[in-house]
Amino acid sequence: MTDTWTILKVLTWTRGYLAEKGVENSRLEAEWLLCEALGLDRVGLYVNFDKPLSDSELSTCRALVARRARREPLQYILGSQDFYGLDFEVSPGVLIPRHDTETLVEEAVKRCPAGATILDIGVGSGCIAVALAKARTDARIHGVDLSAKALELARRNVDRHGVTVNLAQGSLFEPFAGRKFDLIVSNPPYIPTADLAGLQPEVRDYEPREALDGGADGLDYYRRIIPAAADFLVQDGWLLLEIGIGEAPDVSAIFTSTGMFHELFSACDAGGVERVAGGRKK
Repeated sequence: MTDTWTILKVLTWTRGYLAEKGVENSRLEAEWLLCEALGLDRVGLYVNFDKPLSDSELSTCRALVARRARREPLQYILGSQDFYGLDFEVSPGVLIPRHDTETLVEEAVKRCPAGATILDIGVGSGCIAVALAKARTDARIHGVDLSAKALELARRNVDRHGVTVNLAQGSLFEPFAGRKFDLIVSNPPYIPTADLAGLQPEVRDYEPREALDGGADGLDYYRRIIPAAADFLVQDGWLLLEIGIGEAPDVSAIFTSTGMFHELFSACDAGGVERVAGGRKK
């Protein structure tokens, strides 16, 4: 390539190319990709707009841009995601933390008694468990996941943030026979199977299906978790669950059908969507 490719020229080209590939916020994402490729922050990018890139730097940029153009999630490319004001490592094969899930953490913090024992079902990257450990330093927190890959990532994030979370491999409550918790939280799979095909490519083609697919109506895991949770909660303990759009009435009905919960509630995320449903054990 004989042309001189400055940072500004590469940024402008990348923005247009990603936009053509259907990437939203293509300007911002182009900036993050160049920051990653060049080892700069965004301020460093701006003050070096006229800097020519070396062949090696161009090659690195091309590789990252090609991945994003194939709609691989930006978080997987960069290897990190902010959640609850904390930076988490993310990796393919494990669900990317969403800011909507911060609502679950906020509601859990409100209801967490002093010295609580907490269980996070489907711990994934560890974002919920670690955020709770940071917010409630006196809590004893456990996390469970069926995926060994998720547990490895969760362990790295636990270590990254210097907190204590006891991690176990298994399905739902399987590793905790005879245990009781003051608070149980979960962000279970809740997307109806038929809706998976219509998801954005970043989600549909790259994130683990087992972390997304909630069965025919999206409620399979609620039907498993809610009735079983009563045996693992202390009296007046809370069960809090992230829910999908429009699922609040059905999830509330599952709580009610058990006859084991009261003080049922739902809470909205920053966008006004009912995102958390919960109840307290009688």
